[in-house]
Amino acid sequence: MTETTILAVYGLLVLLTLLLQVLGATRQLSMGYLMSSRDEGRSTTGMTARLERALDNSVVAMALFAPAILVLVALDRTSNASLLAANVFLIARIIYLPVYALGIPAIRTLAWLAGFAATAVLYVLAL
Repeated sequence: MTETTILAVYGLLVLLTLLLQVLGATRQLSMGYLMSSRDEGRSTTGMTARLERALDNSVVAMALFAPAILVLVALDRTSNASLLAANVFLIARIIYLPVYALGIPAIRTLAWLAGFAATAVLYVLAL
C-alpha cells in the first residue's frame, strides 16, 4: 500500500465508524428525532456514546493525518519511513476504534498515542 492508499483506507474506517454510530443513535433516539431539527437536546449512552466520541476523535486525527500525507506526496518526499509511519497510524487507529467502542481505556490510550506519534513523524519527514 502507498501512503495515499492508507489515507483512503482510513477514510473508509471513519465512514464505517459514522455508520455504526448512526445505527446506534437510531436505536436509542429514534429516526424521527434524528430527522428533526434536534432543538430538544438528547444524548446517547453506552457504546453508541463511545462511538460518537471515537468518531469525533477520528475526524480530528484525519484532519491532522491527511495534510501530512498530502504534503509528503506533493513534495515527492515519500519514503520507507513515511510508509512505515502511515502504516503505524492506520494500525493504531484500527485498534483504537473497537477498543474505544468496547470501553477499554488503557489500550485505547496506547493506540491513540501510537497514531499521534506516527502523525508527528510524518510532519517531521515532510520538513
